[in-house]
Amino acid sequence: MSSHREAPEISKDPVADSTDLYAFVSPDKPGTVTLIANYIPLEDPAGGPNFFEFGDDVLYRINIDNDGDGRPDVVYEFRFKTTVVNPNTFLYNTGPIASLDDPNFNRRQTYSVTEVRKGRLPRKLGDNLTCPPCNIGIRSTPSYANLAKAGNHFLADDIVVFAGQRLDGFYVDLGAVFDLAALRPFQNLHLISTPATAGVNALREFNVHTIAMQIPIEKLTRRGTKPSDRTANDATIGVWTSAHRQKALVRDSGTDISVGPFVQVSRLGNPLFNEVIVPMGRKDEWNADTPDGDKDYAPLVAQPELAKLLPVLYPGVFPNLAKFSADRADLLAILLTGIPGGIVPQFQNFTGPTQADMLRLNVAIPPSSSPNVNGILGGDLAGFPNGRRVFDDVVTIELRAVAGATIPLVSPTFTPDGAASLVTDGTSANMPAYLTEFPYLGHPTSGSEVQPLSA
Repeated sequence: MSSHREAPEISKDPVADSTDLYAFVSPDKPGTVTLIANYIPLEDPAGGPNFFEFGDDVLYRINIDNDGDGRPDVVYEFRFKTTVVNPNTFLYNTGPIASLDDPNFNRRQTYSVTEVRKGRLPRKLGDNLTCPPCNIGIRSTPSYANLAKAGNHFLADDIVVFAGQRLDGFYVDLGAVFDLAALRPFQNLHLISTPATAGVNALREFNVHTIAMQIPIEKLTRRGTKPSDRTANDATIGVWTSAHRQKALVRDSGTDISVGPFVQVSRLGNPLFNEVIVPMGRKDEWNADTPDGDKDYAPLVAQPELAKLLPVLYPGVFPNLAKFSADRADLLAILLTGIPGGIVPQFQNFTGPTQADMLRLNVAIPPSSSPNVNGILGGDLAGFPNGRRVFDDVVTIELRAVAGATIPLVSPTFTPDGAASLVTDGTSANMPAYLTEFPYLGHPTSGSEVQPLSA
C-alpha cells in the first residue's frame, strides 16, 4: 500500500497537517526559545458534540537543525492517547469541568514527549501529560484560563510543554488573498475599480490545536551553549515540523488499525511556502520530502508565480517588478539558506549553502523592546524572517518581499515600485489577542462567545 501523503492547504488530513510554525526567543524568558506548531485549521468553536483533538494515530515532530545541513539534530516527538471515561454518553463533558482530572471531563487526551538527538538513544521527557479540554462554553468550562494554565507541564532540563486548543494567532484576509489577490486596501488599483477597504481577518474567531515548547537555548545549539555573538556560525538554528502516519491502514468491523513503519505525510517551515510557492502538482511530493532536498524547489523560489501575477492583477502598479526577470536571489536567501551577514546591518541568520525550507532563528538576537509586526522589514531584527513571533504580520512581509521590496538587498541598482512597501492584506489592525507568557497564543473562543458578523 502506498504511503498516505497530504497537502496542508487542502485539509484532507487536518489532524496531521501543520498549519503554522513559530520560533522565537521568549520575551519574558530570554534564555529560552519558544517553538509552537499548530494543527487542525479553522476549528469552529461550536463544533460539538465531537470536539476537536489530536490524532492518536499520528506521530508529531518538531525538528531542529543546528549545523545547517537541512537534517534534524534535535527532535521532539509527541504521541497522543484518547480516553473516554463514560462510553455510554454522547457528551464530551457530563457537567462543568473544574480541573483536568474532573470526572465530568469525559473525553480526555494525554500525551508523551520524547527527545531524539543525533547519535543518542531516544529519551522520554514526559508521559501521561494531560491536554486541557476544548473551550466548550461558560457552563462547561467556566474557568478556562485556569484549565489552560494547568496544561503547562514542566519537564526535565527546564523544558515547559503545552498541548491543547488555542485561539489561532495567524491573521489573514483569506477571502481576498485567494480571490486573485484582490487585496481590499488596494482594490481601487484593480482593473475593476472599487473603493479600498480594510482587510477582513477570516480567522478572527477560529481555534487551532497547538503543541508548544519552551526550551533553554543551550539545549538546541550545536555546541550546547547560549551564543552571545549574533555573527557566530552556531548562533542560528533551523526549525520545521513534520507529521507521520503508519504506512498501512486496515479497516475491520468498525475498527481502524494502523500498521507498518511511520512515513511523513506533511511538513512546514516558512509560512506560506507550501501554499504559495509549491504548485499543486508537487505538493504531495513536497510534504513527503525532507528539507535537505529542497534544492529541487529552488527554481520555484527564484521565479515565484505570485511575482509574475502581481503586475497582471494590478496593471501599471508594479512596472519595475514586471521588468525584473533575474532569479530572485533575495527570496532564495530569505527562504532557503538564511540571510548572510553584511546584507542587513547587524544581522544574519545564514545556515550555510544547503537550500532547505526551515524557519531560521538567530538565538543571539534578544527580544525587541519595541516589537514591529513587520519584523526585519520594519527594522525589528527579532521578527520574521528571523524566526517568527505569534504576532508577526507574515502575509504583509511576504507580499512586500515578493513585490520587490527586498530585491535591493542583493541588486542595489533595482528600484522597488512604490506599492512594494505598501502592499498588505490589511488585517494587522484586527489581529487576535495574545498572552504575555507561555504559550503566548490566546485562549480559544468558546461556542457561546461567537459574535454575529456586523453588517
